Amino acid sequence: MTSLPISVPGDADRCLVMGVVNVTPDSFSDGGMWFDEAAAIRHGLDLVRQGADLVDVGGESTRPGAARVSLEEELARVVPVIRALAAEGVSVSVDTMRAEVARAAVEAGARLVNDVSGGLADPDMPRVVADTGVAYVVMHWRGHSHDMDSRAVYTDVVAEVREELAKRVALVLAEGVAEEQIVLDPGLGFAKNAEHNWAVLAGIPRLAELGYPLLIGASRKRFLGRLLAAPDGTPRPFSGSDDATVAVTALAAREGAWCVRVHEVGPNADAVRVAAAWKRAGAST
Repeated sequence: MTSLPISVPGDADRCLVMGVVNVTPDSFSDGGMWFDEAAAIRHGLDLVRQGADLVDVGGESTRPGAARVSLEEELARVVPVIRALAAEGVSVSVDTMRAEVARAAVEAGARLVNDVSGGLADPDMPRVVADTGVAYVVMHWRGHSHDMDSRAVYTDVVAEVREELAKRVALVLAEGVAEEQIVLDPGLGFAKNAEHNWAVLAGIPRLAELGYPLLIGASRKRFLGRLLAAPDGTPRPFSGSDDATVAVTALAAREGAWCVRVHEVGPNADAVRVAAAWKRAGAST
């Protein structure tokens, strides 16, 4: 597995925890809660106190059906928050599909670009990442939020996600991104139904064979709410699946995930430490 240009204090042999700060009015589980700049900064610092190794700042919702915001609006939402958090020593990532936002975010102090499109939404993104040298999350993606559900068609979802990620990696490498910058994300919930998401999670070892660190983002996704539905079929509300997210975190960490992206940091920070202790004990027996 490649090493990344990101260092964190403490027990770095464990899975890392990325806390989410959505500076948006319409994100699927917490839209509007951190839309105010000062509130977003306070929340980011609080996530670090709870145990986040990275704080992922995003200014554009990627929930199913979401419409895109303008470049100017996205910049106005994320850059001040990133600058303030980085000034406090926080390891910040920017959740964006736009190369111009990525460049501005890195100039403001971001150390990782989390691109849910894997460079497909903006062809300039890989070159910007290559120029800056920051870590780059290449996610499995088949299209924008407004129509991604129609693209959830697979014969073997793990094999196809793996193949499509490998192709994206080859293309971003050709644009100058270094292997040690790359993180892969199988894109839970993006052009995938519940059955596909569970298969992808069970297939983490197969995806890890690509040789790159894996970021897993299951937090509060719809497939968890549907798993935990009431007897009448009503899905759990998004925040009602936080305990299930912790379970996924522990299992993903045990399977070798590099990082988990979560909304509730504290319990997930505990979970990755439990998984690391379990793994160490197994290795010593």
